[in-house]
Order: sequence, then structure tokens, then C-alpha cells
Amino acid sequence: MYCPKNDLNMKVFILSVLLLCGTTLSGIEPYYHSIKANKGDGIYSILRRYHLIDHDCNKKQFLELNKLTLKDNLIIGKKYKLPIKIYEYNGKSIRTTVGIESWEQAVRIKEYNERVRKEKLRSKNYLESKILWVPHHETECSIEINNKPVDDVAVISKNPEGEKIKIVEEKPTSGQIKLMPIFGEKHKTVKIKSDKLKNEVYYIVSGHGGVDPGAMCTDCPNTLCEDEYAYDVALRLSRELISHGATTHIVVQDADDGIRSGKYLKCDKDETIKGKKIKGSQLFRLRNRAGAINHQYLAHKKKGVKKQVAIMIHVDSNTKNKRMDAYFFHHKTSKSSKKMAQALQSKFKEKYEYYQKDRGYKGSVRPCNLFMINNTYPTSVLIELANIKNKTDQKRLIKESNRELLAQWIFEGIISAKI
Repeated sequence: MYCPKNDLNMKVFILSVLLLCGTTLSGIEPYYHSIKANKGDGIYSILRRYHLIDHDCNKKQFLELNKLTLKDNLIIGKKYKLPIKIYEYNGKSIRTTVGIESWEQAVRIKEYNERVRKEKLRSKNYLESKILWVPHHETECSIEINNKPVDDVAVISKNPEGEKIKIVEEKPTSGQIKLMPIFGEKHKTVKIKSDKLKNEVYYIVSGHGGVDPGAMCTDCPNTLCEDEYAYDVALRLSRELISHGATTHIVVQDADDGIRSGKYLKCDKDETIKGKKIKGSQLFRLRNRAGAINHQYLAHKKKGVKKQVAIMIHVDSNTKNKRMDAYFFHHKTSKSSKKMAQALQSKFKEKYEYYQKDRGYKGSVRPCNLFMINNTYPTSVLIELANIKNKTDQKRLIKESNRELLAQWIFEGIISAKI
């Protein structure tokens, strides 16, 4: 056995062993964070809790790490590895700790650590504990569109070509009307009723679109697609907002459809964001529309606009026998988001008590970790209008008069909110 004769030789010896063994000088190799499953925990709920749900590669890694399938149930009290790597923070920078070059990537990792600390998912911050959490998707995942990797996927204010995404506001043609061809020939002329929403900005985002129709009822007499009905309500809501002086950005658009009459709205795939077809992976599509909103938000904020609100409109999918009243999601920590969701729910409850007094209303208000709520700058709320597979709920969607009422109730809820 070799015995070093002095401290210098000892240091050289130790360094050589570390290098030969492939061990970092910090003494800690990156490893995966583990947690114990609690009652009620499932694969999706755990990934959602740790903000990993928006990346499909995290789900795949979780299954692989724990040798599970999506059909498996988690066992209470058993430890499971999460797709979060633990690094010993070197005290210098996140980039040198993890071995990355991207400053934006390091910022995201920093923000992730701050977020899980704030939500008490970890006891100390990384600066104090010298323990850095790195989500799997930050170093191991990639997003592709048309089979080509998309670089710098977190810069959500850019499209694949690197150009700023802009949503152009159409200018009034006179003091009393505004021409909006997006609403279709019959509805394109919008009469300006008031200016009570002047200096307020609204982003109306219908769910899904393009390659993704969202929830569907394929065994109905006519196929129902979530994106078509959400879009029709979104247009009707936008028209009402504009008529009261609001600057309104319709983020997802379909130049061929406009506001439609009739029960059955044809499913198609030609929706766009700023004239470009909606395509790519789910995460890419979400980042694209969030980026469109955030870019406009910053431009309006620079001009001094104080009130900016994003309303995301969706249709849920559940079992056929489950009736679902419209319900609302808000950001977990945003007071204005919660107030807006509560105002919307209160307005719906008021309307049901008036029109269907004995029916009752069970629509809820819930916090959530949805991508569009978490990654957009304005006060944001997501609405689920109905269960597309339930025959009774379908009447809320397929009757044109009901779609108009939904839009009107949402509008009234918005203007009643004290934010």
C-alpha cells in the first residue's frame, strides 16, 4: 500500500483517486430527489405538485426511474424518485455547478428552486443549504417541431424563426363603430357602446386549436371539438369587450370561421397565432401563445397600462353521466387572479339563481398549476365551460343562444371584479 510522505503528496494522491474514480471534488455526485407517497398521491398529482407536469419527458423519466407504468398505483409510504437531480451548489454560479452555458437556463433553474422553497416543498434555499434542484427537463429534454430541435425553448416571446410575436390591434374606423373582420361578415361591425373599459387590456385565449382539437365527443351524432366551441364563445366575449372600449387581443384566430350560428361547428385545423399555423409539441404550442401574450403585456405596461387580464376558455371532458357546471381556475398565489375567478363564479351563480332558481349551481373556484396560468404575466383565469361528453352539458355549447349567454356572463363577471 502506498503511504504519502507529506501533505503535498497526500493532496496529489487524493486528487488522483478522485479523478480516476470519476468523482467530483465536491464529494457529491448528482442524484435524484426522492419523496414518500402520501394518501391520495398519484403519478400525475406528484408531477403537478413539483411543477413537472408540463413536460412529457418528466413523466417518462419518473416511470423509468421507478419501474412503473401509467396504470400503476403508488404505494403509501413508499419512496419514489422524482425527475429532479440534486447537485451540490459550488457557491459560484448555477452554470458552473450544473455544467451549462445558457444564462436563461440558469435563471429558470434559480426560479424553480425559489418556487419550490416558497411552496415549502424544500426546507431551505439552495444558497443556504448548498443543495441545488435541477428539473430533468432542463438538461435532458428537447422540444421538436417538424422533427427539428427548437433551441432556447424557454424564450417564450420568440417564435421558431426568432422573430417577436405581435398581435396587432385593429383600429376603429370611426368614433362609433369598429370593423373586426375576424368576427365574420354578419358580426364584423362592432358598435361602440361605451368607453368604460378604456385603458384596460384583455387577452382572450380559446383552448387548443390547430393540430390539437382538445376534448372531443366522437360518438355524438356530430363530432364535437372543444377548440371550435371555445373559440366561438371567445369571439363573442371579445366583441362585447371591444364594444365597451377595451383593447382586446384575440390570441388564437381562425380567419374562416367568425362567430357562427347553428348547433354543430365544423372541426378543422386551420387556427393560427399571428397568422401562423398552430403546430409542434404541446409544450411548444403553450410557450408560443404564452409568449404572444407576454410580449404584448410588456408593450402595454411600458405605455402605462395598469389593468391587463387574460381569460382562457376551455371545455372539459369527463364521463358521459357527469354533469359539470362552468368552473374556474386561478393562480395559486395571485390575489388578483383569485378575485377575478371568484367574481366570475359569483356572476354565474347569480345568473343560475335567476334563470333556474331550483336547479342550483355547483361550479367551483380552484387554484392550479396549469402552464398558461403560471407562465403569463397578466391576471389570468382559465374557465371550463362544460363536459363535452354529457348530453345535458352539450346543450350549453351547441345552442347558439347559450354560447352568447356564456360570453355575456363572463363579460359581466369580468367587469364586476375588483382587482
